[in-house]
Amino acid sequence: MISVQVAWARLGDARADLLTLLDPVERGRHDETVAPADRARFLVGCALSRLLLGELLDLPPADVPLRRVCPRCGGPHGKVRLDTPGAPAPYDFSVTHSGALVGVAVSSDGAVGLDVEDCEVPVDVEGAARTALSGTELAALHALPPAERGPAFLRVWTRKEAVLKALGVGLRMPLRGLEVSSPEAPPAVLAWPPPPSVPPGRHPADLRMADLLVDGVHPATVATVATAVTPATGPGTGGAVSGPGEVRVVPRDGSAVLAAHDR
Repeated sequence: MISVQVAWARLGDARADLLTLLDPVERGRHDETVAPADRARFLVGCALSRLLLGELLDLPPADVPLRRVCPRCGGPHGKVRLDTPGAPAPYDFSVTHSGALVGVAVSSDGAVGLDVEDCEVPVDVEGAARTALSGTELAALHALPPAERGPAFLRVWTRKEAVLKALGVGLRMPLRGLEVSSPEAPPAVLAWPPPPSVPPGRHPADLRMADLLVDGVHPATVATVATAVTPATGPGTGGAVSGPGEVRVVPRDGSAVLAAHDR
Protein backbone atom coordinates (compact mmCIF):
# COMPACT_ATOMS: atom_id res chain seq x y z
CA MET A 1 0.00 0.00 0.00
CA ILE A 2 1.37 3.40 -1.03
CA SER A 3 0.66 6.18 1.46
CA VAL A 4 0.45 9.85 0.43
CA GLN A 5 -0.22 12.89 2.59
CA VAL A 6 -2.31 15.46 0.71
CA ALA A 7 -2.82 18.93 2.20
CA TRP A 8 -5.03 21.69 0.78
CA ALA A 9 -4.73 25.41 1.47
CA ARG A 10 -6.02 28.66 -0.05
CA LEU A 11 -4.61 31.89 -1.43
CA GLY A 12 -6.07 33.66 1.59
CA ASP A 13 -3.66 31.71 3.81
CA ALA A 14 -0.70 33.74 2.48
CA ARG A 15 0.79 36.20 4.93
CA ALA A 16 4.08 38.10 5.09
CA ASP A 17 5.65 36.20 8.00
CA LEU A 18 5.62 32.97 5.96
CA LEU A 19 8.41 34.51 3.86
CA THR A 20 10.83 33.68 6.69
CA LEU A 21 10.41 29.99 5.77
CA LEU A 22 11.68 30.48 2.20
CA ASP A 23 15.30 30.20 1.08
CA PRO A 24 16.99 33.03 -0.88
CA VAL A 25 16.13 31.50 -4.27
CA GLU A 26 12.48 31.15 -3.30
CA ARG A 27 12.30 34.67 -1.87
CA GLY A 28 13.85 36.04 -5.04
CA ARG A 29 11.34 34.23 -7.21
CA HIS A 30 8.51 35.41 -4.95
CA ASP A 31 9.63 39.03 -5.15
CA GLU A 32 10.01 38.87 -8.95
CA THR A 33 6.47 37.54 -9.43
CA VAL A 34 4.34 40.46 -10.59
CA ALA A 35 0.73 39.29 -10.12
CA PRO A 36 -0.35 39.32 -6.45
CA ALA A 37 -2.36 36.09 -6.82
CA ASP A 38 0.63 34.29 -8.35
CA ARG A 39 2.87 35.55 -5.51
CA ALA A 40 0.36 34.24 -2.97
CA ARG A 41 0.16 30.83 -4.68
CA PHE A 42 3.94 30.51 -4.73
CA LEU A 43 4.29 31.56 -1.09
CA VAL A 44 1.58 29.20 0.14
CA GLY A 45 2.99 26.28 -1.87
CA CYS A 46 6.55 26.81 -0.64
CA ALA A 47 5.61 27.41 2.98
CA LEU A 48 3.22 24.44 3.15
CA SER A 49 5.79 22.14 1.54
CA ARG A 50 8.45 23.18 4.04
CA LEU A 51 6.13 22.81 7.03
CA LEU A 52 5.01 19.30 6.02
CA LEU A 53 8.53 18.10 5.17
CA GLY A 54 10.03 19.73 8.26
CA GLU A 55 7.53 17.84 10.39
CA LEU A 56 8.51 14.53 8.75
CA LEU A 57 12.26 15.21 8.80
CA ASP A 58 12.24 16.74 12.29
CA LEU A 59 13.79 19.93 10.92
CA PRO A 60 12.84 23.60 11.18
CA PRO A 61 10.87 24.38 8.00
CA ALA A 62 13.45 26.94 6.85
CA ASP A 63 16.21 24.29 7.11
CA VAL A 64 14.55 21.74 4.83
CA PRO A 65 17.07 21.29 1.97
CA LEU A 66 15.21 21.91 -1.29
CA ARG A 67 16.61 22.21 -4.80
CA ARG A 68 15.02 23.41 -8.04
CA VAL A 69 16.88 22.54 -11.23
CA CYS A 70 15.28 22.54 -14.68
CA PRO A 71 16.38 19.36 -16.54
CA ARG A 72 16.45 21.29 -19.82
CA CYS A 73 18.26 24.53 -19.00
CA GLY A 74 19.62 24.04 -15.48
CA GLY A 75 17.72 27.07 -14.19
CA PRO A 76 16.13 27.24 -10.71
CA HIS A 77 12.61 26.44 -11.87
CA GLY A 78 12.44 22.66 -12.26
CA LYS A 79 10.39 20.35 -10.07
CA VAL A 80 11.43 21.09 -6.51
CA ARG A 81 13.00 18.13 -4.70
CA LEU A 82 14.73 17.33 -1.45
CA ASP A 83 18.47 17.91 -1.86
CA THR A 84 20.22 14.83 -0.44
CA PRO A 85 23.57 14.51 -2.28
CA GLY A 86 24.85 10.95 -2.45
CA ALA A 87 21.69 9.40 -1.00
CA PRO A 88 18.10 8.80 -2.13
CA ALA A 89 15.69 11.42 -0.87
CA PRO A 90 13.46 9.96 1.89
CA TYR A 91 10.40 11.80 0.57
CA ASP A 92 9.08 13.05 -2.73
CA PHE A 93 6.48 15.79 -2.96
CA SER A 94 4.40 17.67 -5.50
CA VAL A 95 2.78 21.10 -5.45
CA THR A 96 -0.29 22.13 -7.44
CA HIS A 97 -2.53 25.17 -7.65
CA SER A 98 -5.57 26.35 -9.56
CA GLY A 99 -7.70 29.36 -8.84
CA ALA A 100 -7.73 29.85 -5.08
CA LEU A 101 -6.64 26.25 -4.35
CA VAL A 102 -3.10 25.18 -3.40
CA GLY A 103 -2.22 21.55 -2.69
CA VAL A 104 0.86 19.61 -1.59
CA ALA A 105 1.31 15.82 -1.71
CA VAL A 106 4.14 14.06 0.17
CA SER A 107 5.11 10.39 0.05
CA SER A 108 7.97 8.18 1.23
CA ASP A 109 6.92 5.33 -1.06
CA GLY A 110 8.09 6.72 -4.41
CA ALA A 111 7.71 9.67 -6.75
CA VAL A 112 4.43 11.54 -6.44
CA GLY A 113 2.47 13.98 -8.59
CA LEU A 114 -0.61 16.01 -7.62
CA ASP A 115 -2.90 18.09 -9.80
CA VAL A 116 -6.07 20.04 -9.05
CA GLU A 117 -8.39 22.07 -11.26
CA ASP A 118 -10.73 24.72 -9.92
CA CYS A 119 -13.94 24.01 -11.82
CA GLU A 120 -15.00 27.64 -11.33
CA VAL A 121 -12.09 28.87 -13.50
CA PRO A 122 -13.24 29.16 -17.16
CA VAL A 123 -11.67 26.59 -19.51
CA ASP A 124 -11.84 26.35 -23.30
CA VAL A 125 -12.78 22.67 -23.16
CA GLU A 126 -12.96 22.12 -26.91
CA GLY A 127 -9.62 23.79 -27.61
CA ALA A 128 -7.83 22.09 -24.72
CA ALA A 129 -9.34 18.70 -25.53
CA ARG A 130 -8.01 18.76 -29.09
CA THR A 131 -4.49 19.26 -27.71
CA ALA A 132 -4.61 17.00 -24.66
CA LEU A 133 -6.86 14.03 -25.51
CA SER A 134 -6.25 10.96 -27.63
CA GLY A 135 -8.66 10.13 -30.43
CA THR A 136 -10.47 7.65 -28.20
CA GLU A 137 -10.69 10.13 -25.32
CA LEU A 138 -11.91 12.90 -27.61
CA ALA A 139 -14.63 10.70 -29.10
CA ALA A 140 -15.78 9.69 -25.60
CA LEU A 141 -15.90 13.36 -24.56
CA HIS A 142 -18.00 14.35 -27.59
CA ALA A 143 -20.41 11.47 -26.88
CA LEU A 144 -21.39 13.20 -23.63
CA PRO A 145 -24.07 15.87 -23.37
CA PRO A 146 -22.47 19.35 -23.64
CA ALA A 147 -23.19 20.14 -19.99
CA GLU A 148 -21.15 17.12 -18.87
CA ARG A 149 -18.08 17.73 -21.01
CA GLY A 150 -16.42 20.32 -18.79
CA PRO A 151 -16.32 18.17 -15.61
CA ALA A 152 -15.36 15.08 -17.64
CA PHE A 153 -12.46 16.87 -19.32
CA LEU A 154 -11.15 18.23 -16.01
CA ARG A 155 -11.14 14.74 -14.51
CA VAL A 156 -9.12 13.36 -17.43
CA TRP A 157 -6.81 16.38 -17.32
CA THR A 158 -6.02 16.02 -13.60
CA ARG A 159 -5.14 12.37 -14.15
CA LYS A 160 -2.75 13.18 -16.97
CA GLU A 161 -1.14 16.11 -15.17
CA ALA A 162 -0.62 14.06 -12.00
CA VAL A 163 1.10 11.33 -14.03
CA LEU A 164 3.41 13.84 -15.75
CA LYS A 165 4.32 15.39 -12.40
CA ALA A 166 5.03 12.02 -10.81
CA LEU A 167 7.32 11.15 -13.72
CA GLY A 168 8.96 14.58 -13.54
CA VAL A 169 8.60 15.15 -17.29
CA GLY A 170 6.09 18.01 -17.36
CA LEU A 171 4.54 18.68 -20.75
CA ARG A 172 7.52 17.15 -22.57
CA MET A 173 5.53 13.90 -22.75
CA PRO A 174 2.97 13.94 -25.62
CA LEU A 175 -0.38 14.33 -23.89
CA ARG A 176 -2.29 12.65 -26.70
CA GLY A 177 -0.09 9.57 -26.38
CA LEU A 178 -0.87 9.23 -22.68
CA GLU A 179 -4.35 7.73 -22.52
CA VAL A 180 -6.23 7.33 -19.25
CA SER A 181 -9.47 5.62 -18.30
CA SER A 182 -12.83 7.35 -18.78
CA PRO A 183 -13.92 9.76 -16.03
CA GLU A 184 -16.57 7.42 -14.61
CA ALA A 185 -14.08 4.52 -14.35
CA PRO A 186 -11.36 4.09 -11.71
CA PRO A 187 -8.20 6.01 -12.67
CA ALA A 188 -5.71 4.06 -14.77
CA VAL A 189 -3.26 4.57 -17.61
CA LEU A 190 -4.44 2.70 -20.70
CA ALA A 191 -1.75 3.72 -23.19
CA TRP A 192 1.78 4.91 -22.60
CA PRO A 193 3.88 6.94 -25.07
CA PRO A 194 6.90 5.06 -26.44
CA PRO A 195 10.47 5.93 -25.39
CA PRO A 196 12.10 8.41 -25.11
CA SER A 197 9.00 10.16 -23.70
CA VAL A 198 9.03 7.91 -20.63
CA PRO A 199 12.06 8.44 -18.36
CA PRO A 200 14.54 5.53 -18.10
CA GLY A 201 13.78 3.21 -15.22
CA ARG A 202 10.09 4.07 -15.18
CA HIS A 203 7.54 1.42 -16.02
CA PRO A 204 3.81 2.03 -16.41
CA ALA A 205 3.00 -0.88 -14.13
CA ASP A 206 4.73 1.00 -11.31
CA LEU A 207 2.16 3.81 -11.53
CA ARG A 208 -0.83 4.09 -9.19
CA MET A 209 -3.50 6.80 -9.03
CA ALA A 210 -6.32 8.00 -6.82
CA ASP A 211 -9.03 10.53 -7.71
CA LEU A 212 -9.90 13.20 -5.15
CA LEU A 213 -12.38 16.02 -4.72
CA VAL A 214 -11.56 19.27 -2.94
CA ASP A 215 -14.50 20.76 -1.05
CA GLY A 216 -16.54 17.98 -2.62
CA VAL A 217 -16.50 19.83 -5.95
CA HIS A 218 -13.09 20.50 -7.49
CA PRO A 219 -11.45 17.49 -9.21
CA ALA A 220 -7.94 16.44 -8.24
CA THR A 221 -5.76 13.37 -8.82
CA VAL A 222 -2.68 12.06 -7.06
CA ALA A 223 -0.35 9.72 -8.97
CA THR A 224 2.58 7.79 -7.55
CA VAL A 225 5.43 5.92 -9.18
CA ALA A 226 6.21 3.27 -6.61
CA THR A 227 9.82 2.24 -6.19
CA ALA A 228 9.02 -1.17 -4.72
CA VAL A 229 6.33 -2.45 -7.08
CA THR A 230 7.28 -5.34 -9.34
CA PRO A 231 5.90 -4.72 -12.85
CA ALA A 232 3.19 -7.23 -13.62
CA THR A 233 1.88 -5.80 -16.87
CA GLY A 234 3.23 -3.72 -19.68
CA PRO A 235 2.65 -2.35 -23.15
CA GLY A 236 1.07 -4.92 -25.43
CA THR A 237 -0.22 -7.16 -22.66
CA GLY A 238 -3.80 -5.88 -22.95
CA GLY A 239 -5.89 -3.96 -20.47
CA ALA A 240 -4.69 -1.17 -18.26
CA VAL A 241 -0.98 -0.70 -17.66
CA SER A 242 -1.56 0.99 -14.32
CA GLY A 243 -4.43 1.26 -11.93
CA PRO A 244 -5.95 2.40 -8.64
CA GLY A 245 -6.48 0.53 -5.42
CA GLU A 246 -3.04 0.78 -3.85
CA VAL A 247 -2.92 4.44 -2.83
CA ARG A 248 -3.92 5.45 0.70
CA VAL A 249 -4.51 9.20 0.83
CA VAL A 250 -3.93 10.77 4.26
CA PRO A 251 -5.73 14.14 4.22
CA ARG A 252 -4.23 17.17 5.97
CA ASP A 253 -5.74 20.59 6.53
CA GLY A 254 -3.11 22.76 4.87
CA SER A 255 -4.77 25.98 6.02
CA ALA A 256 -4.53 24.77 9.63
CA VAL A 257 -0.87 23.77 9.16
CA LEU A 258 -0.04 27.27 7.90
CA ALA A 259 -2.10 28.96 10.61
CA ALA A 260 -0.32 26.97 13.33
CA HIS A 261 3.06 28.32 12.28
CA ASP A 262 4.34 30.88 14.79
CA ARG A 263 3.39 34.32 13.66
